[in-house]
Amino acid sequence: MKASDLIKSTVDELRSTEAELTKELFNLKFQLHTGRLEDTSKPARIKKDIARVKTVLRAKRG
Repeated sequence: MKASDLIKSTVDELRSTEAELTKELFNLKFQLHTGRLEDTSKPARIKKDIARVKTVLRAKRG
């Protein structure tokens, strides 16, 4: 996910994206702890995407 794409999004779209990513991160953590996760780098990528969304949200508010 690129920050340039996020900047073009509305605040509501960003909030829904953040919620989706948070749910996905929860599911990935669950898979990791049960031993079913094949790509162990994916949770880190999702965390970075959540951080990007939060950064753009803060910039749009201020």
